[in-house]
Amino acid sequence: MNISIDMPDEVRVYVEAQMIAGAYSSMSEYFLDLVHQDQKRKAQAKLEALLKEGIDSQGQEVTPEYWQNLRSTVLGQNSMDNANNK
Repeated sequence: MNISIDMPDEVRVYVEAQMIAGAYSSMSEYFLDLVHQDQKRKAQAKLEALLKEGIDSQGQEVTPEYWQNLRSTVLGQNSMDNANNK
């Protein structure tokens, strides 16, 4: 897909300087890198929000049953199936 971007001369000069310095081989590469950085930043913010939510939660007692249910959930198995297989 081709996208046309109107940008001020200062921005164009800056991007061209990045290309001349060898940081990027084209303007497209520069803007793709900006998008990837934005995606990473948003993923990091989401992770931090989830971690904070976990830290701020009341929590749960960790018992052998807790671990078994967690294993079953992660492995996509029913905890009853695991109990029957023992």
